[in-house]
Amino acid sequence: MCKHGWLGADAAPAGTYLCSSLALNETAACTSVRSLRDRFVCYLSPSAVSNMSGDDALSLAQRINESCTLNTTLGRTKGKGAPSSLTTEELQVVSSLVRNFERFTPAVLRVLDQIAVGLSVSDIENKISGEDLEASIPILGKVRGWNADQSSAIINKLLSSGYQISSGQRLAKLGSLVAGLNSSTLRSLPPEVILEAIKLHEFVQQIEVLPSPLKRIFVEKISSSVANPSDLVKLIPAALASYIPKSLLIFEGEKLSVEDLNSKMWTREQAAMFFRDVIKTEPDFSRLSQSVLQGYTCAVANEMDPERVQELATVMKRKNVKLGADQLSCLVKMVTLRGVPKDLDSYPKDLLLFLSPSDYAATGSCKQYFANVGKANLDLLQRESSERKRLLLEALACLKIPGTQVNKENAKILGHLVCDLGEEYIRSSAGTLLKELSQCESFLPGQEEAIRSVISSGNTVFGPPQVWSASTLNELTGLIPVFDHSIWQKVPKDVLTLWLKNFAHDSPLSRAQLATIVAELLPSRQKRDVGCSDAKKITETVLNDEMMPIYYSPEELRACLKNVSLKDYFPQILTYPFTKEQLAVVKEKLDETYPDGYPESLLPRLGPLASLITAEDVSKWKITSADMLAALLQLDLQNEQAAAVISRYVALGNPLNATALNAIDTKYLCILNATLLNMIDPNSLKLASLHPSACSQLTKDILYVKAKRAFSDQHYLRSYYTLIEPYLGGAPVEDLRALSKDNVNMNVDTLVNLRRDALMSLTPAEVKDLLGINLRDLSNWRNTPPIQEWARRQKQTELDKLGVGFTGGTQEGYMNIVTPKFQPPSSAPLGTVATMLHLLPALLLSFLMMSVLS
Repeated sequence: MCKHGWLGADAAPAGTYLCSSLALNETAACTSVRSLRDRFVCYLSPSAVSNMSGDDALSLAQRINESCTLNTTLGRTKGKGAPSSLTTEELQVVSSLVRNFERFTPAVLRVLDQIAVGLSVSDIENKISGEDLEASIPILGKVRGWNADQSSAIINKLLSSGYQISSGQRLAKLGSLVAGLNSSTLRSLPPEVILEAIKLHEFVQQIEVLPSPLKRIFVEKISSSVANPSDLVKLIPAALASYIPKSLLIFEGEKLSVEDLNSKMWTREQAAMFFRDVIKTEPDFSRLSQSVLQGYTCAVANEMDPERVQELATVMKRKNVKLGADQLSCLVKMVTLRGVPKDLDSYPKDLLLFLSPSDYAATGSCKQYFANVGKANLDLLQRESSERKRLLLEALACLKIPGTQVNKENAKILGHLVCDLGEEYIRSSAGTLLKELSQCESFLPGQEEAIRSVISSGNTVFGPPQVWSASTLNELTGLIPVFDHSIWQKVPKDVLTLWLKNFAHDSPLSRAQLATIVAELLPSRQKRDVGCSDAKKITETVLNDEMMPIYYSPEELRACLKNVSLKDYFPQILTYPFTKEQLAVVKEKLDETYPDGYPESLLPRLGPLASLITAEDVSKWKITSADMLAALLQLDLQNEQAAAVISRYVALGNPLNATALNAIDTKYLCILNATLLNMIDPNSLKLASLHPSACSQLTKDILYVKAKRAFSDQHYLRSYYTLIEPYLGGAPVEDLRALSKDNVNMNVDTLVNLRRDALMSLTPAEVKDLLGINLRDLSNWRNTPPIQEWARRQKQTELDKLGVGFTGGTQEGYMNIVTPKFQPPSSAPLGTVATMLHLLPALLLSFLMMSVLS
């Protein structure tokens, strides 16, 4: 049967179907590949280019490169200039084509050109000599679309064959292969080699696709050779700017170039470091980039006139600047300091989340207010928070929705607020809310059950699941994660299969979510003893088919994998939507293939197998670099697994440097024990960005001491607070009192996460000085345990001076008896403790006598 072939060129002629070479004698309609017109070689299927002679394959490769528009040839995605990856079918075709060659000489590789991206790791290691590989660098360095395994294999072979990266020119010569450098090799290069390379335009383009750990090392190398932040900002390639540690972006009086800052993309934390200097340098806010404006801080705003802050806010709206919740909370205070503006539509929509319909009254109706709120980023407010609940209740009242039925018009106005509607609203509104609900990031269990009930009823525009088509499923993609077996069993199997083949590849669903659909297509009852029939034999074609999981039950997969080598296919098939049971079979095959531990190149690809990884597996891994640690910690590991990975990394003699710490902080900082924490060099914290607020008190205490030492030379700078703030959960009260004199405008979130003993020791006046403009927010926390307990320890007269409505403090002439919490055994000498206990009754008696006499 003829099969539609390669879609690597422009649109195929209507009705164009080309045959595999195996079918040439079976149908007169099929044409020999050799006699095909050039325009048709772009549509060949993978099997059509298999089993060819080397000469024929080379001739075909030349015709394809001359006649077809490969994604990789263009190296662009929709004209944006970014390197693109191959489509699945293109990859299958080029992989099949290069398998026809026994050796790859420079001449062959020159003809293959972009098709060389089909080389397997085995081809690179066994079919190209080191000498030929070095001679082919100019060709291979221009190939787009190398995966990590391919580029690493080429670089490793080059280096082992004696290739020296002795200059920036030789580094740049590697082109697209530079992504194959490991962190150890990159760290060993002299800074001058890096500085020379980043001045070459063709090399800078390659930096964009490097993994994050390598980008950080490039930044370390460049920053070590630059004397001040202005020169660093000017010199650093745009693709590396967001990786500059924030401690290196402190200008504090040094001359800065707003033009240079505007030309780079910054993170919010980075932009906060120089926001004060930029505001002082550039009076025209409209000349500041979106990236720079996101560095807005309360401390800087507090130094500005309210009118200037309003002007700044309107520019933020025009440039669509995205701010965090703490920034918006502060911005709304400054904007409304002298009354609520009458033109709130001129300000960022997200600002409305911190206002009310009555605040908006001078600008427009409550319906208009909630239409804007519905388009805002509702996730800035915590799910189930009192603020979000208040917004929803006010919206329902404004729209006059007395019951639980929401019509289409109101659903459109509610926008993202629909995501907070209770299950009763979802059930009563039938299918009216489905469009808006499909945009929600997550649901509560009751909401999920209500959505399934509505879908199953069939009383929606989609009809009952029994009549759905593949197109219907495509429309429902946003709700598919909510579906369970009760729905899937009603959808025709051929529809599921068609959807998986035609739509799944472009859907936003994860591999695991697609696997739940695959499970519905497999037999519910498995036979224990099954063989592998001829029809089920696993061939190269099957291994290249991402729908492979739907063809085999776990038992069939086990039987059919027995005599199949997967060495060249593990990275590829691990991306397929295998079920958990099928993945267990794949892991069995993996363990059988690599009994002494998986190869390093395969470790970052183990994500789908994460739940099956054991401590014994990890003990065999060669985690030899911080970039490998970073790749492994990006897998979906449980805390115990992550702890085993980190311990293995350290046990092999690797340091907890900035690259390692940045990788750990993403999810696993809090699982580090005291031994590992004490191994951290304080200087590493200058280059890392950690957030220990959710960790144990011991972790916060250890990291605060290290952070204070790391930033000690910047203690006198105004930016010091921005650097030390993430670590303040471990600060003693003396350090907090010192900060209270520096106009730091601490967030209440930071205050409530301070060390308990430190917080309890602060006076109301010191808390007021710490919070600054954020003092009003303290009233929202009055019933939370740490703040409530703190307030009970203060004199009511002092609490009244805060002006935030706190009660429960100590009245004049009274004292609060606070129930003591048991502390660890004192380190004081036993004799001292005994003396104090002996004197306690006498002290209490004296106190009572004085009270009576007074």
